[in-house]
Amino acid sequence: MALDELKSAIPDFAKDLKLNLGSVIGNSDLPQQQLWGTVLACAIASRSPKVLRELEPEAKANLSAEAYTAAKSAAAIMAMNNVFYRTRHLLSDPEYGTLRAGLRMNVIGNPGVEKVDFELWSLAVSAINGCGQCLDSHE
Repeated sequence: MALDELKSAIPDFAKDLKLNLGSVIGNSDLPQQQLWGTVLACAIASRSPKVLRELEPEAKANLSAEAYTAAKSAAAIMAMNNVFYRTRHLLSDPEYGTLRAGLRMNVIGNPGVEKVDFELWSLAVSAINGCGQCLDSHE
């Protein structure tokens, strides 16, 4: 199992991370599509080639083609949105908050999966990227 490979690469000083990674994925109450879509979107958002290489095949095996694409789309669209909205939120001049984003976000309106699944994946990616405004929006 690729998860075991990934866990074995985590050093001893981060043992809690190793244990939690196994627990979060192995003992989740989420439906398989929500779980593996979240795993895939977060692996992409981690920007770690090793994490993605180890987790993507299992995610792909547990997702429909539509869900696999939608999870990758959630990671992509939130990478863009998190940069814009986090920056706008962090800038002290309130005028930035009034600027129109002007960003194409068609996938949010039609992700190809249940809206709740796509929102979960977007929320998870936003947590990794530290965008409070997007966390509030996708909660």
